Amino acid sequence: MGKHTVTSFDEDLGHIDRLLRDMGDLAAAMVSASIQALINSDNALAQRVISDDAVMDARQRELDDRAITLIAKRQPMAQDLRAVVGAIRMAGDLERIGDLAKNIAKRVNAVGESAMPRSLAHSIETMSAMVLDQVNGVVDKYVSREPEGLKTLRAADEKIDVKYTAVFRELLTYMMEDPRNITACTHLLFCAKNLERIGDHVTNIAENAYYVLTGQQLPPNRPKLDETSLATPAV
Repeated sequence: MGKHTVTSFDEDLGHIDRLLRDMGDLAAAMVSASIQALINSDNALAQRVISDDAVMDARQRELDDRAITLIAKRQPMAQDLRAVVGAIRMAGDLERIGDLAKNIAKRVNAVGESAMPRSLAHSIETMSAMVLDQVNGVVDKYVSREPEGLKTLRAADEKIDVKYTAVFRELLTYMMEDPRNITACTHLLFCAKNLERIGDHVTNIAENAYYVLTGQQLPPNRPKLDETSLATPAV
């Protein structure tokens, strides 16, 4: 974005960008901590994630307030208006990522009552690493003005969908092998679904960021490769 005649306008836009980056950093930290708490049955860490959600909500409110004030004072047009409205939308998705991380953290105690199979723990960790790469990358690519990187990142959500389907089938197998696994695996199913949904919110952020930077919309029909609705237990 070019410099404006009124320096304080640039400062206002810069502050919104910084808030967005802060929210992105916090979202990534919450996702990472929630999975570590889940894998290690760390209830104290889970509680910290739950507490951090209030911080995320406060940052979203601050960003919204600043964005609305900027629109009222500066009456931005064209790219500036896209940037402000886009920031509001992206902040909404980052806040939802925080909510989903909190939801994972809330299940730590229930899952921790039974031992998680090592292979399943590895699968959940692998999926979370893929999701974290997306969360960490999307705000960075927006702030550094890399629209092509955003397009690539959006397409990478397909890999998360494929991994989610694999984890879903693995959990079904554990439940069929031993009914004692059903309770823990049901909670883990929700955790895996939350990770998949985080990937979807990153996709939304990438689409909004790409529009802000280019003024063009990415094609709307990105194929979804979540096949869990078709999954049937093996016999």
